[in-house]
Amino acid sequence: MNAVPRLTVGLPVYNGEKYLADSLDALLGQSYGEFDLIISDNASTDSTEEICRQYLAKDSRLSYLRQPVNIGATPNHNYVFEQSHSELFKWASYDDLYGKDLLKRCIEALDDDPYLVLAHAYEAIIDAAGEIVLEVEYPLDTANPHAPDRFRSLLFDVGGDDFYGVMRSDILRRTPLNGSYHHSDRTIMAELALYGRFGQVPEQLFFRRDHADRAERATPTIRARSANMEPRRASRLLNPTVRLVAEYVKGFVGGIRRAPLSSADRRECYAHLTRWLANRAVHRSTARIEDTVPQQGSQR
Repeated sequence: MNAVPRLTVGLPVYNGEKYLADSLDALLGQSYGEFDLIISDNASTDSTEEICRQYLAKDSRLSYLRQPVNIGATPNHNYVFEQSHSELFKWASYDDLYGKDLLKRCIEALDDDPYLVLAHAYEAIIDAAGEIVLEVEYPLDTANPHAPDRFRSLLFDVGGDDFYGVMRSDILRRTPLNGSYHHSDRTIMAELALYGRFGQVPEQLFFRRDHADRAERATPTIRARSANMEPRRASRLLNPTVRLVAEYVKGFVGGIRRAPLSSADRRECYAHLTRWLANRAVHRSTARIEDTVPQQGSQR
């Protein structure tokens, strides 16, 4: 019986024919090759299935699973993790590119420091043609040894794509995974930061593609984004905007409650969250890295 590789890469995809092959080539060409790649096709209507089956036929590391109906981006992201049984896990996107040593360097960082719960690398934004349009600095204080300071940074500082880092699976399993509310990726990263530090490999190895079909551009409102995450969210009656926003805040609160914090650290995190809510009420900021890029493309 074959041993389970240390790493699983989970790739949820819907109608990814434009960029999927390039992304798969970048993943399967990694210098660290001992991983499983689980693809969950969310009932795509383009040639995504054909592309996946072509790669499935030539690389035994792949598993291809096709959802019978579109279950939404959130359940599809959670599904690929739930299918994994490895020590380490990484989400990948069908339209991003990855430097050849990304997985190797991230795993080395985790092996060198058992207190890291996640490792990623420096990032650049690329356009639809794969050309770099922005080199991204990492402003977050996620390496801080004090958990409330890491949490504060994830609340207030804009930047970082740690959602696509290599994570310790046992820590990720302590969270409720992704919710189908606005910016649920931020709440899951904030909760992970309460369990341990994040490491950043000081090499530009992650290339996030910004293109016209990216979900963030095609779904500009909170409701539209939430409905993309899970179709049931389209109902205004059952899921009014105020509920979607409340669940976002509740995601941070739940993370503080679940994390192994001292009473003092827990109070400090609640204080940071209270200040963040007050700040949001005044400024209504929703800034993200992509907002600094000229609109030439990307959607997930």
